[in-house]
Amino acid sequence: MSSSQASAVGYRGSRSWSRCGGGEGRVARWSGINIAAMVVGFVFFWPVGLVVLFWILSGREVQDLPGAVREQWNHLFSGNKNHHGLDDNVVFSEFQQTQYDRIREIKEEIATRARRFKEFKMDAKRRADQEEFNRFMASGPDSVERADQ
Repeated sequence: MSSSQASAVGYRGSRSWSRCGGGEGRVARWSGINIAAMVVGFVFFWPVGLVVLFWILSGREVQDLPGAVREQWNHLFSGNKNHHGLDDNVVFSEFQQTQYDRIREIKEEIATRARRFKEFKMDAKRRADQEEFNRFMASGPDSVERADQ
């Protein structure tokens, strides 16, 4: 076996038809689950199939793909405030934090006022219901019997 053939021998002694990663020794792992995942990816949405194909060609298992996608997603869209290098400026970071604090306080105040208004409406309804009930009770039982007849 020549040296080029030896580097093409992949995982579990099987031969790979493509070398990936610029000949760094990574070879595609064509297991049954990898092939099935690639086919399913192409059937449902072809870009997903391409992602799975490139993942396999890079020498990785498909079972590792969801974790890697989740990790990249969290890295890109997490609460990391280091967007565009803006918080290199300490003064701006402090200003930004005070603004976030003010927004949080305003939201809390709005929630408190909404709760108090809801309580006020419930109290007003209860007073109106109590007043209606008192008028009913003041009318006496005789008027109720006459209304039924």
